[in-house]
Amino acid sequence: LAPYWDDPGFVETMVENTRAAVAALGVTAGNLPRLVFTAHSIPTAMAATCDYEAELREASALVAAAAAPGAPWDLVYQSRSGPPQQPWLEPDVCDHLRALHAGGTRSVVLVPIGFVADHMEVVYDLDTEARALASELGLSMTRATCVGSAPRFVAGLRDRIAAHLEGRSPASLGSRGPRPVPCRPGCCEYTPARPPGAGPASAAASGGQSGAAATGRPGRPQPH
Repeated sequence: LAPYWDDPGFVETMVENTRAAVAALGVTAGNLPRLVFTAHSIPTAMAATCDYEAELREASALVAAAAAPGAPWDLVYQSRSGPPQQPWLEPDVCDHLRALHAGGTRSVVLVPIGFVADHMEVVYDLDTEARALASELGLSMTRATCVGSAPRFVAGLRDRIAAHLEGRSPASLGSRGPRPVPCRPGCCEYTPARPPGAGPASAAASGGQSGAAATGRPGRPQPH
């Protein structure tokens, strides 16, 4: 299954979930909250060789435009791991909440655009850590649910598989168009940086292609 950040079933489900989260804050059209889209961080060396950031940013833009027209939005990251000297995509969601509060933002909707299910990584990073920070700062915060097993999302996946088997292009939104299957040569290649003196490590053990591909995130680099 190719990445599906632009699949109508995925985007439209996230639009509905984001609208519900905005409505839960009780805001008006003239007082929209800031939408903060989150995705799993990856090493910057990996991000430089794939379309992960661009796909996430387009998905976020599509959802923001339909769910809360005119609302400001950002794309941030969570769940960083790996050695501290290895650069990963930023800003971190909690660091960003602090910056937003310092800049005068008072209400935020977190939208986990880079995740499929409301699993423990989402629940801990956003519903536990980020929520506790928002409470400490006095930020009004809610979170959109992930797509999960929503019928429209599942139907979109089914159609995407059928399109691949039938040799046709799948439905897509935005301007990038569906990613070719298989990917272009060299797409998503990643050689993890290791600290001086470290021994050789497999890609999976060091956060490389095979380890990243198994998570099933909508814009995550996929196996070839």
